Amino acid sequence: MPRGRTTIADIASEVGVSVPTVSKVLNGRTDVAAATRTRVEEALERHGYRKPVATRTAAATRPGVRLLDLVFHAADNLWAQEIIKGVEQVCGPERVGVVLSELGGSHRPPQEWIDDVMARRPLGVLLVLSGLDAKQRHQLASRNIPFAVVDTQGEPPSGVPTVGSNNWNGGLSGTRHLLALGHRRIAAISGPDDMLCSRARVDGFRSAHDEVGVPWDPDLIRWGAFDAESGYRHGREVLDRPDRPTAVFAGSDYQALGVLRAARELGLRVPEDISVVGYDDLPISQWLDPALTTVHQPLREMASLATRMLLTLAAGGQPPSMQVELVTELVIRSSTAPPPATTTTGAGR
Repeated sequence: MPRGRTTIADIASEVGVSVPTVSKVLNGRTDVAAATRTRVEEALERHGYRKPVATRTAAATRPGVRLLDLVFHAADNLWAQEIIKGVEQVCGPERVGVVLSELGGSHRPPQEWIDDVMARRPLGVLLVLSGLDAKQRHQLASRNIPFAVVDTQGEPPSGVPTVGSNNWNGGLSGTRHLLALGHRRIAAISGPDDMLCSRARVDGFRSAHDEVGVPWDPDLIRWGAFDAESGYRHGREVLDRPDRPTAVFAGSDYQALGVLRAARELGLRVPEDISVVGYDDLPISQWLDPALTTVHQPLREMASLATRMLLTLAAGGQPPSMQVELVTELVIRSSTAPPPATTTTGAGR
């Protein structure tokens, strides 16, 4: 193998195929036998091949091919709509089309999706609460297709552009508010325990208790999905206990919606009997009855910033920072109040 940068010809010679065959694999063409494609991909990965930037940039700026791939683990909710609006705020003026993919709840796209992306040759890929395995990352890198992550599911790989918010501080501020109102028995209903943002919000919940010396009950910390059904199910369980909490910190506004329904069905008034804090500050939260106290997460800003980072990388530039964490802010509305007088004395304190 010659010294210096590995070329398509080098890969073709090593694998025993033609240069056009390697080019077809690089461009996501489907008219290559699966076994041959695998051998070529393995050689590309083995040599850390990257498509020359000049070639990639020229291809990306041809009329009709200025695209950005936006990938959600789930997109059938208002949370995803806020992300989409943030992406469009940047892509619209730049005349970049957006290709939306939804993974049906999975946090890792299938190989077929990667093949389609390589065929489309977008300017970049924006993953929302999703990620790529090492092979998929190399496949995009070898084609000089940059990718970024919004609200990462776990620890992002080194060097991957990532935009999120301060989830720990969000959990801290929401719980601090409830403690300051006098609540001493508070439940936390969060998302999956294998997601970084879920764990960070619960860590903030615990820290708020620790800083004022109030114990938190491990049995009142529940893990589920960031949807209304999960909030309702866990809400019914914790609010139907004889030693029920006087407040619930929900890991999302959708979970808070489920908790509100559970409270109504159990004959509990919000906020007179039970206080509820949500997370995200979706537009609908201010129109609920009562209006929802919630942690504002700057979803549109997160999406817009990640999109700008991708377009900068696609143009051959470098973003000022590869990992950005935006601030969260508590928005106090009508769903929180001091606990009922009968619970402010005795063992509950």
